[in-house]
Amino acid sequence: MNLPAHFVKTVTSTFTGGAEWLEKLPNLLAECEWRWGLVIRPSNFTLSYNYVAPARLADGTEIVLKVGVPNRELTTEIEALQLYAGRGCVRLLDADPDQGILLLERLHPGEMLTIVTDDDEATRLAALAMQTLWRPLPAEHNFPSVADWAAGLAGLREEFGGGTGPFDKRLVDTAESLFIDLLAFSGERVLLHGDLHHYNILSAGDGWRVIDPKGVAGEPAYEVGALLRNPFTLFDEPDLKRITARRLDILAETLDMDRERLRQWSLAQAVLSAWWSYEDGGDFADCEAALHLAAVLAALG
Repeated sequence: MNLPAHFVKTVTSTFTGGAEWLEKLPNLLAECEWRWGLVIRPSNFTLSYNYVAPARLADGTEIVLKVGVPNRELTTEIEALQLYAGRGCVRLLDADPDQGILLLERLHPGEMLTIVTDDDEATRLAALAMQTLWRPLPAEHNFPSVADWAAGLAGLREEFGGGTGPFDKRLVDTAESLFIDLLAFSGERVLLHGDLHHYNILSAGDGWRVIDPKGVAGEPAYEVGALLRNPFTLFDEPDLKRITARRLDILAETLDMDRERLRQWSLAQAVLSAWWSYEDGGDFADCEAALHLAAVLAALG
């Protein structure tokens, strides 16, 4: 298979056994074709951690096939999709968690929310998508919690011998303090998407549906952080502070949530996101956009 170099690099560097999985990928796709009667077409999607391609069922139905190295995050995605059951979210048609295989409905026209050039309108649409999506948590579940994710920030101190290395100490201190306070007085937890932003909200018919849920248990106010860090072109804007303040106003009003709590969750999450980027590649340049937003959010306090 002629796979993109960046996809090969990401899979091999992220997953134990990633290189071996890539070698077996052609056979895995052939197995999917046999098992579900699929016709898989060459991928025309941007590939990151998983192989995603358009496919067609035997009855002619257009679907999307997603396969990845079996791991916990892919398993919780499947479980989240099952709970969302197509309400506000792409519908899961079938899956094999043990092999990391998902068969998903094809959304049409399937354009990302980035096509909405009015940022105020895009922010409102994203907020409405959140409200449609969120679900009560089952009594028993395997989803990680926001507290689990926040605990990962401790790795930053461990990496730099108790310090913060190239990371702004004030921002790291603030994020750590905010996570403690916010988690101590957290609201009722629901099933969150966990990475809900413009690139994961697609047009479907006359509405919008989300894709690629990570599945995390937390209070709804946590969800807005990823949206505020996107789209990528946001960081080319000369007036990021004004735009971010306006977004917080819209989100607070549309979601009927406390604006200051949204700001605090988003600030802490931006620092955590920057640390995750550093963990993935060890390149501080990959962290700078998220840290820049964290600084903007701190200045809005």
